Amino acid sequence: MSSSERIQQISNHLSNNYSRGLLSGDVAIITGTVLYYFSLAPGIGRSAALLFAKEGAKVVVSDLDEKKAQAVVDEIKAAGGDAIAVGGNVAADDFPAKILDATIQRYGKLNHLVNNAGFTYDRMLHTMPDAAWDIILNVHVSAPFRLIRAAAPYMRIKPEPGRTPENRSIINVSSTSGLHGNVGQANYAAAKSGIVGLTKSLAKEWGIFGVRANVVAFGYILTRLTAAKEDGVAIEIDGKKVALGIPGAKPPKTTGGADPKTYSLIPLARPGTADEAAAAMLFLASPLASYVTGHTLEVTGGR
Repeated sequence: MSSSERIQQISNHLSNNYSRGLLSGDVAIITGTVLYYFSLAPGIGRSAALLFAKEGAKVVVSDLDEKKAQAVVDEIKAAGGDAIAVGGNVAADDFPAKILDATIQRYGKLNHLVNNAGFTYDRMLHTMPDAAWDIILNVHVSAPFRLIRAAAPYMRIKPEPGRTPENRSIINVSSTSGLHGNVGQANYAAAKSGIVGLTKSLAKEWGIFGVRANVVAFGYILTRLTAAKEDGVAIEIDGKKVALGIPGAKPPKTTGGADPKTYSLIPLARPGTADEAAAAMLFLASPLASYVTGHTLEVTGGR
């Protein structure tokens, strides 16, 4: 197929499907919980699930607390979408088989896998216990690896001769901490850097099957993890409470436009929203990014 024919094919696809959504007919798994992260409900995972469904995808919503996952599913269905909830800890050995079995049983295929689940467990490097290192690496690198590996039979599918492969993608979530490091986050930075290398290798291995693999690296996005630690919200890890948030974080300015004094390191002078973060994921999953793979998209407001 010539380049002009491919461009016309993409154009026709978008023309035929845009009115029904960029992901019309696709099936997407979105993780957003894991041990300990505040689930899809208040953050990026929930926004992504709602947006993917709005764009026509059938969404498999994952959360440690299945009731929270079901609440997102209920929102999707109320808006006319199609989704199912699968509860479970992404770091558990049986989780990949559980969520993939549920997905294939219900929808018969898988197009997109969004590894969004995660949390922070901050300590200065010289005082960081092994447990804080191990759990962050497990959740942010090992768990996505195992889920991707389990998804291989449903994604490494060569199209029939003469037919365009289905839109398939894997989106892994990183952070500016993974790209540049951060004080008190040696474990998180190492994990978020590791997911970049994993994704680039995946792009090279699975490209022949038409599977695109990309990273979205977030900066300051308004979620529970970037709220004030002094609010007292905590999660439980192996019987120990871990405080969530950033020490001294102040509520963002919500009126009067950009605030260059408060956010002097961000050229757009404000933090991002969960919906803006989800929009970046949608772009990478959509046919608009059909020739984008092995890429790290920084969503940072220019920081």
